[in-house]
Amino acid sequence: MAEKKKKFMQGNEACSEGAIYAGCRFYAGYPITPSTEIAETLSVRLPKFGGVFMQMEDEIASICAIVGASLGGAKSLTATSGPGFSLMQEGIGFACITEVPCVIVNVMRSGPSTGFPTGPSQSDVMQAKWGTHGDHPAIALTPASVQEIMYETIRAFNLSELYRTPVIILYDEIIGHMREAIALPEPDEIEVVERKKPSCKPEEYKPYASNNGDIAPLAVYGEGYRFHVTGLYHAEDGFPTNNTKLIGEANERIVNKVNKNIDKICINEEFYLDDAEIGVVAYGVSSKSAKFAVKEMRKKGIKAGLLRPKTIWPFPYKAVNKLAKQVKAILVPEMNLGQVYYEVERASRGQCEVKGIFKVDTEAIHPKKIMEEIEKFT
Repeated sequence: MAEKKKKFMQGNEACSEGAIYAGCRFYAGYPITPSTEIAETLSVRLPKFGGVFMQMEDEIASICAIVGASLGGAKSLTATSGPGFSLMQEGIGFACITEVPCVIVNVMRSGPSTGFPTGPSQSDVMQAKWGTHGDHPAIALTPASVQEIMYETIRAFNLSELYRTPVIILYDEIIGHMREAIALPEPDEIEVVERKKPSCKPEEYKPYASNNGDIAPLAVYGEGYRFHVTGLYHAEDGFPTNNTKLIGEANERIVNKVNKNIDKICINEEFYLDDAEIGVVAYGVSSKSAKFAVKEMRKKGIKAGLLRPKTIWPFPYKAVNKLAKQVKAILVPEMNLGQVYYEVERASRGQCEVKGIFKVDTEAIHPKKIMEEIEKFT
C-alpha cells in the first residue's frame, strides 16, 4: 500500500483543506486574528474547486451570508475569533431555529473584548453553548492537533448536514498556528455526508415536517421547491404560528435531534484510563500538556489517565461520570477561570474530588503544573 501524501501545514490551513474535502464551496468572513489564515487560504483554494470566497464588511454579514448560501445548496463556512463570534450570535440562533446547516470556526484568543489578539485562550466554551438566546441545539468540536483539525472539520460538515444545524469548531490560537506534518486523506477515504433532499412533489413539500423524530429533508432554492424561512416559530410548512402546542413541540424537537443522538455525536480520546486512580479531563492545547504529564506520572508509577473530549458540546457527561466512579480525583486544566471545570464537577456528582487548574495570562498551562497537582493526590 502506497504511503499517504504528507504536507507540512498550519492548523488554520488544515481547517481550510478539511472544509474543501468535505465539499465546502462557499466562504464568507471578515479577517480577524488568529483565524485569518483560513480566509487567506480559502480565497486562493475555493475558486479552484468552483467555489466562492467573499470578504464581508463584518461578522454579522458573514454569518448571514453563509446561512443564505446554505439555503442555496452550498456547504458553507465562516471563521472568526472571540469578538467576531460574539457578533455572530444572533445569526447562529437564526440558523438553529431555521435548521440551516453551516459551520463556524472560532479560533479562540484572549479576552474579553479586544483582549490580546495574538494570545491563546480557551474562554469561549460556554459561549459556544449559550452564546445565542433561547433553548437551541449546540454541537462544538475541539480538535487538539493539526491533523485532527482537518478530520474534525470534515466531521463538522457531516454533522451539520446530517442534523440540519450549525456546528462550531472550537480551537485555540496555539493549535491554529501550530505546524505539523500531516497525512492528507485520499479522495473517498473519509465519508462525506450530503444533505437529504426531498423526493415529494414541490407542492407537497414541508421543510419542517418530522415523522417519528426524523430530520426533514432540506430543499435547495432554485430547484423547483418554494418554501418559507423565518426566525419566528413556525409550523411544518415554515410559516409563523402562534399555536403554543406547535411552538413547544418545535423547540423540543430542534434540541432533541442533538440530545437524542449524543452517543453518535460525542467522541472522546481515552489515554491510560483503564486503571487510572487520578483522572485529567482536558481539551485543545491544554490536553497536550495533560497527555505529557500523564506519561511522566506513569514513569513514576503514578496511575494517572486522560479523558480528552473531541466533542465539547454536547458535553460527555456519561464518560466523565464513569471516570468519577473510578478515580479519587479529576483535574481540569483549561485556559480560562473555570468553564469545563464546572461541567466536570456536575457530571461527577460528588463521587470524587474535582480540581481546576486555570491560567489566563495568554501562556499555555505547563505540564509541570499538572504534574504537581497530580502528585498532591498520591
